[in-house]
Parts: sequence; structure tokens; C-alpha cells
Amino acid sequence: MCRFLKTHQPLCQRRPAIQLQLKTILNRSHHFVGFVYREVRLRERGSRVQIEIHVEAHASIGGKCARCLQVSPGDDRLPERCWSFVPLWGIPTSFLYRPRRVNCPQHGLGVEHLPWSEGKRPVTIAMMVFLARWARRLSWRETARAFQTSWEAVYRSVDWFVQWGLAHRQLQGIEAIGIDEIHWGKGLRSENFLTVIYQIDSHCRRLLWVGPRRTEAALRRGLAALGPEVVRGLRFVCSDMWRPYLNVIAAKAGHALHILDRFHITAHLNKAVDEVRRAECHRLRGHAQGAHLKAMRWKLLRRGKRVRGRARQKLRRLLRTKLATARAWMLKESFHDFWRYRSLTWAAAFLDVWCERALRSRIEPMGKVARMLRSHEELILNWFRAKGEISNAATEGLNNKIRVITRRSYGFRTYHAMETALYHNLGRLPEPTLTHQFC
Repeated sequence: MCRFLKTHQPLCQRRPAIQLQLKTILNRSHHFVGFVYREVRLRERGSRVQIEIHVEAHASIGGKCARCLQVSPGDDRLPERCWSFVPLWGIPTSFLYRPRRVNCPQHGLGVEHLPWSEGKRPVTIAMMVFLARWARRLSWRETARAFQTSWEAVYRSVDWFVQWGLAHRQLQGIEAIGIDEIHWGKGLRSENFLTVIYQIDSHCRRLLWVGPRRTEAALRRGLAALGPEVVRGLRFVCSDMWRPYLNVIAAKAGHALHILDRFHITAHLNKAVDEVRRAECHRLRGHAQGAHLKAMRWKLLRRGKRVRGRARQKLRRLLRTKLATARAWMLKESFHDFWRYRSLTWAAAFLDVWCERALRSRIEPMGKVARMLRSHEELILNWFRAKGEISNAATEGLNNKIRVITRRSYGFRTYHAMETALYHNLGRLPEPTLTHQFC
């Protein structure tokens, strides 16, 4: 018994076990050279409980300049500051430290480099990465509520996360890009459209650049942001038939195979059929034949083989009439055979025959589509020259994800917030490496 008392300290003189365990965990997951964890306190402030982690500088290691990271002399300290850290067991946690001021021979007097902080942000880097990762799964408001912080803290964390990723991302090996415009906000002004550039290679599909407006200047800025090496290495470029985009692509990426994909052509055909239907419905209002067009909009816009049941019976009755809508729909359906060809020569012959039929039909919306196809015939036939190796379907899929992000956020008040959210979710940006993965 006496031997036991001599070799072991009394309980009143020991450190609390919780202090040793938390310090061991922090040193393993977030160890900073030149700093030590002095103590951990559980503080109650009214009805709220908070964990405070007190940090102090190592006695034998001097402070570093925040700009050049060189050890510099300095003794005086600033008042104690607080940084939000990742919540532990659902309890808000913070770092407390009195920063030293150092006198750098090159940059003069300034605050020392703090490895857990970025600039003057009141949030640690680990907390910013933690919030940014969760902000992909939840909305920014729900993330703030779940981890007992503010919406502003989540937004600033995501913004820092995106800027870090853009500065460290690699743009090598890009061979195919998709260019499109996206509508956002209210109204149809030029400010309510975005120009987006995606990488649509089979091994990587991501957002490369987004900018306001859908003009030639906007696309030139986007290609300039990617750099001349990326533009020179392109093999395929996919876009719609928007004239400003066609002009810039021909001037800046003329060496790449420019493809007008089937999605936009199908959209123009559907739009023409719907225009014919609306005009004929208005002309036959009150007429017996007008009943064939009632409640037929979505049935006419779908592929014929996907119409089932009673809808198919109504479609067959419409096709037995001599209405312009029926003839326009048959022209639209027959154009799907164009994409089944493997030979460029036969595909070009089919396109000439189809355009001739559309022009002779005397249906102006279909004739307008035929004239458009003839004016872009070479770009359309590039789809066959690429032999199906690339498709604009990836672009449309990413466009749909942008709409989902906008809908989930109930819109964005500022362009910068919207741009940050798009890069964050679709950019596949690199992330800072941490010793502990939170999610």
C-alpha cells in the first residue's frame, strides 16, 4: 500500500483524463508545428455549452511572417482572438489564441502566420472545408442550421473553397468541350443568360467556365480563361446553332471538329410542330376537325413509339386526317431516321431529300427548319464524321444539374453567389488535404 502511494500521484494532482484524450486527438488530426494545445475547457454561457481549445506558441519556436513564412523576431502580442472549429459531439467548438506580431526584415511589422487560419477569417480552415463539403449535400441555410453557424459563414466557406480549387485545378488532357447558354433569374434580358463551357470527355465531365451574357465577347473571355494550350489541344467542340458561338468557335477553335448535336435539332423540330398545332387550333376553333387537336400537345411532342394506350389511338385518328399538324408530325418523325446512318454520303443524301420534302409541304415552320438545316449542313454532318465518339448529351445533362441547383436554392440574389454554387457542385475542383476526413 505504501509502495503504491509513492509511485502514483494522488487523484487531486493528476490532469483530468478528458484533457489528455482531447489533446491527443487534436495532435493526431490537427497538429501545427510551432503551436501546442494548452487546455480544453467546457464553458457554459446561459443555456448554451461551448468547447474552448486554448492554443499557445511553442516556447522554442519563433513566429513566421504571414507573407514569406520566414521565422522573424517579435515578442508583443495582440488581444486574444477566437476561431470557429468543427463541432465536437454537436457542441460548438472554437480555438482561442493571442497572435504574436513579428518584424520581418523583408515585409516589416505584421501578424504571424497562423496555420489553422486564412487571412482574417474567424473560421478555421478545417471548419471551412467541413462546411463546404456538407454544402454540396444540403442547402446553405440547412447547413448553417445543422451546425449552429450563420448563413454568411457557410457562404464565405464555400467561396474560399471554390477559389482554392480554381487556383489548384489542372486543365491538361481536355479534348472535348460543350458550349451552351443557360437562363437564370427573371426576364429575358441579356443579363439573364449565362455562357457555360463544359469538359465532356468520357473520363471527365465538369464545368470549366461560366460567365454572364451569351455574346461573342463572353465566349472569347471563357476560351481565354482556359488558356491557349487548352484551346489548341481540343479535338471536338459541341454547341447549338447560336450565331455568336459559331463565329467565335470558327475563329478560335477552327482546328477542332465542330458538332451540332441532335438534341438542339430535335428541339427545333418539336417547336415547329407545336407552332403548327397552335395556329391550326386557332383556325379550326368551333370546327369539327378541331376536336382532333384537343389535348394533343404533349402527344405530338413525344416520339411516336413512346405514345401508348388511348393516346396512341387519338394520334392515329389525327394522322388519318389531312391536317397540317399531322403532316408536320410525320416530317418530324421521319427525320429520326437521319441519325441511324453510318455513312456520311447516305446521311447527306437523306438530309437533302428531307429538306426538299419539308419545303414542298408548304408548312412554313417546317420550311424554316429545313432552311436552317441546309445553312448548317456541314456542321450537322460533323456528327457522322465524329462517328458518335462525342455527344452534346453530356452538356444537356450538366445543364439540367444547373437547373436543379438553382431550384434547390430558390434562385440566387447575386451573380457571384450563383457562380460560386455552380463551380462548387459541378467543377470537380481539388480540395485541401486534411489529416482527418469529416465527410
